[in-house]
Amino acid sequence: MNSILLSIDAGTIDWSRAQFALTAIYHWLFVPLTLGLAVIMGIIETCYYRTNDPFWKRTAKFWQKLFGINFAMGVATGIILEFEFGTNWSNYSWFVGDIFGAPLAIEGIVAFFMESTFVAVMYFGWNKVSRGFHLASTWLTGLGATISAWWILVANAWMQCPVGCEFNPDTVRNEMFSFIDVALSPFAVMKFCHTVISAWIIGAVFVVAVSCWYLMKKREKKLALKSMRIGAIVGIVASVLAGATGHISGEQVAQKQPMKLAAMEALYNGGIDQSLTAVALVNPFQQPDYTVDEEPPLRIAMPYALSFMATRDIHGYVPGVNDLLNGYTKPDGTKEPSADEKIASGKKAIMALAEYRKAKAAGDEETAKVQAGIIADNFKYFGYGYIKDKAELVPFIPVNFWAFRIMVGMGCLFILFFAVILFMDWRKKDLSTLPKWHYMVAIALLPLAYIASESGWLVAEFGRQPWTIQDMLPVSASVSDISAGSVALTFFIFLALFTTMLAVEINIMLKQIKKGPETDNENKERRMKKRIFKIES
Repeated sequence: MNSILLSIDAGTIDWSRAQFALTAIYHWLFVPLTLGLAVIMGIIETCYYRTNDPFWKRTAKFWQKLFGINFAMGVATGIILEFEFGTNWSNYSWFVGDIFGAPLAIEGIVAFFMESTFVAVMYFGWNKVSRGFHLASTWLTGLGATISAWWILVANAWMQCPVGCEFNPDTVRNEMFSFIDVALSPFAVMKFCHTVISAWIIGAVFVVAVSCWYLMKKREKKLALKSMRIGAIVGIVASVLAGATGHISGEQVAQKQPMKLAAMEALYNGGIDQSLTAVALVNPFQQPDYTVDEEPPLRIAMPYALSFMATRDIHGYVPGVNDLLNGYTKPDGTKEPSADEKIASGKKAIMALAEYRKAKAAGDEETAKVQAGIIADNFKYFGYGYIKDKAELVPFIPVNFWAFRIMVGMGCLFILFFAVILFMDWRKKDLSTLPKWHYMVAIALLPLAYIASESGWLVAEFGRQPWTIQDMLPVSASVSDISAGSVALTFFIFLALFTTMLAVEINIMLKQIKKGPETDNENKERRMKKRIFKIES
């Protein structure tokens, strides 16, 4: 692996990262709406099942149609994303393919099969299966999409916090010894909860925004008001839960990825009694000189809040960027090695691996046993052996700092937004008679919801740089040995393709929203055309 690393152009690494980020960003434009709409359309169809009111059936079919348009686009981008692991990240796939591939295989075989099966019943089963079976199909479609997200997030969480595996020097691969540890790690559970709940917020904002458009146009008043109420209830519950799961996720990041937390807070020199930054003057385009600056200028912070979030103790110790680079002593007396010491340990493990393989090839079992011991003693910092400069260990602070604040700020805004809607509804305010600007504000919040969601993804992925697998494998040792030009070419091809797909989806969505739900006459006409077609054929 070391010889391959030395022959790879730096441009290949940058373009491979850019291409994967591009695909993931576009994919995540489709997935949250799928997960969010699945919950809301399930609730609406449940109302139809309980009341047998044709209004609820008509409303459910309308939201399911929009769900289907978005669902198809998400599948297309997701497939490309998984293929890129083999094309652009073959060293990574070789090193941990047995572990990383397992949840993705389950996602494709079980979850995707489940949602694709029941989505057919959901769309084509109206008037062909019982109301109870159709309702079950709708909920199972959403459940399948959620289970699919579970396995993908398990794979991603393992990259953030690798567990349940051990290194085999004979195969030069990490091999899984506990699937349960991988599938049910606390990091995976909380990542799933926070991510899926945040998707419910996007679904709720989408439903409220579309409903407000109808109210602004003085159309579909009943559908808009009923859908808005359901969307607001789902939205405020999801927003509060997102805050709670986000707090727990922050605590896990502090324990397993302290450099990410330091970058999120622009915390250069840590210590006890650390405050949580609300806002500060961090240049969004330039990496700060963290070796000189003690803290960002014009900083407004909440006393003790960061220590409490990271350690559940208002006086807890939180390391900063310089502490993590130079080494520090924890309050319990435990010494954390410096980056230079970790790099030296990682290089020792890599050299021992090379000697081990030589000894094995020569049949020298005694030397191989000694080198295997050295590998085991130093493998904790194996990935650091590929780091050339400890400055590489610091992620780009401005992206992490501002993306985190956009995510949290938007989350607080959505709590207020949904609360205002429910308060006015509770006070019997006629939401169909509000001034036009109220509806325009609700519509404008939809792109902000996506920005908040993408910001969360940026924090999760940019924050763990330079690691593909935290502390185990940096991106420089993960890429395929291919030319930078070929990756750059496919980057622009994907950019054009995904942008076209997004434009097509938005265009189809807007046409369907403008058309509105089908009327009873349209349903009868469509059924009559089907009967005529069957007779003629």
